[in-house]
Amino acid sequence: MDFIEICSKCGGKCCFEARPPISNKRLKILMENGIGPEFVEFGKYKHLKLRNDGYCVLFENGKCKIHKIKPETCVAGPITFDIKGGKLELYIKKETICPLVKFLKENEAVFREHLKIATEKIVELIKELDNGELEEILKIEEPETEKILEISLKELL
Repeated sequence: MDFIEICSKCGGKCCFEARPPISNKRLKILMENGIGPEFVEFGKYKHLKLRNDGYCVLFENGKCKIHKIKPETCVAGPITFDIKGGKLELYIKKETICPLVKFLKENEAVFREHLKIATEKIVELIKELDNGELEEILKIEEPETEKILEISLKELL
């Protein structure tokens, strides 16, 4: 099995109760591709809405409707982040949360490439968000993760 096949067979675990942050840049990209503001919740931070069943509004037939333009944190998954003490901390979800984790841990070259892409996407997001939005996002607990990397924000921003 490969990366895409594992994701498509999982049933959308990462799309359940997911509220991926949307930067202004990402919102513009979504709207240019026919995803209107009715799919976005404009609260303490902009994020995709959830359907009544708890899944992302753009999760359809077992996959992401906007795969090629999905939010940065969706691209980064199963890698997530926090910021503490001037450092960007990257975490990987546990295998119980995401079946892709086992594949990544068993395939170092694929893991390193995905970590590079995830880091780039997370940094893009951080640069685009205002301080208030970022503060709200950092309040979100990410249970069942393990730290995999720590990078000085000065190096990245």
